[in-house]
Amino acid sequence: MLMPEVWRPEHKLFRHQVGFTCPPFDFDAAPSDFLRMCPETVGVHGWMLHVPDYVHGLDQRKQNFGMLEDFVHCMSRNGVDVCGQVGSNWVHACGLGVKGVRQHCETLSDKYGTRFHMAGYAMVEALRDLNVEKVALNAAYHWPEWWQGTVGFLKEAGFDVVWAGNFHDQGWFDSQEEVNSCRWVFDGDLALKSFEYVADKAPRAEAILINGMCNFRTGPGGLPQRPLHLADTLEDALGKPVIGHDIALYWRIFKSLGIAPDKPHGQLLKRLELFERP
Repeated sequence: MLMPEVWRPEHKLFRHQVGFTCPPFDFDAAPSDFLRMCPETVGVHGWMLHVPDYVHGLDQRKQNFGMLEDFVHCMSRNGVDVCGQVGSNWVHACGLGVKGVRQHCETLSDKYGTRFHMAGYAMVEALRDLNVEKVALNAAYHWPEWWQGTVGFLKEAGFDVVWAGNFHDQGWFDSQEEVNSCRWVFDGDLALKSFEYVADKAPRAEAILINGMCNFRTGPGGLPQRPLHLADTLEDALGKPVIGHDIALYWRIFKSLGIAPDKPHGQLLKRLELFERP
């Protein structure tokens, strides 16, 4: 039996279907975090990129950039409405530039009839929506080549990055190797301490950003949580928007779906409250 190229609404398991992909060897929290905010009309599916010799190199992101099209194609054949790419470095590693990344997302979206969003470009779109110009970057665990690429991408997009630095630059770890050994999961108290440090270094910043998909042990029993879960607490402490690449990506997906989350976190996601709640 041949499967249909286009799914009719009555054949879909959920009215709104979302697909996520993430880098190889990363069990990704995005599908779980996103779904926990959603109304029951939303379903989520994940697809991990498979690159057997992957070591998180920026060059490997560029070499395997074409796999993102495979992901969108696969998801579109399964009735997915919106696809989200987790991993902030892919937009600057690919070498397409800001305009090139935007065009790439639009081209794949049009080709497969499924909206496609990349976390790194979603950050740009979110900041523009907030009418923010001056930002500071909490580069978290990202080593210099990574976060400097993010800074370059943001500057190319027209933003004034008034300060940027990772946990080693901020003085919380003696070396980048010590940061790397945590494998992206850090003590809970580092979240507020690191954001307060960045805010102090950049008082003119209109928003504080955090790179990548950092995790802090701030949940029940020390459960690792991404910036999404901490946005309200951090914004109350700093008095300005706090935006992670996770928050920006989820916001962009909700916008494409045309719905609001049931449980928004932070100022950016709360801007969606005027959207329909199915």
